[in-house]
Amino acid sequence: MEDGASISVVARRNGVAPNLLYRWRRLMLDGGAAAVSEDEDVTSNRAVRQMEDRIRELERQLGRKTLEVEILKEALDKTRLKERTWLVHSRPKGGSR
Repeated sequence: MEDGASISVVARRNGVAPNLLYRWRRLMLDGGAAAVSEDEDVTSNRAVRQMEDRIRELERQLGRKTLEVEILKEALDKTRLKERTWLVHSRPKGGSR
């Protein structure tokens, strides 16, 4: 759009179909119009980056908590196994208590 080259030339040079470039250009122009209209609530790039950073941080925290849960499950399983082993070995001989 900036250097005045035709869409057909740009499409050939980049190996894409001209109708795809026409569509992209239309979407870009429509998006630009929405971005400057006062009717639409448009989120700034800075706000989007902040939200993406927050999402990444929450995903990291979720990963940590998931790992903690797995570790605790394994520890609980081992504790239960030890309890069963202890109970079997602590029963009095002869079957009465």
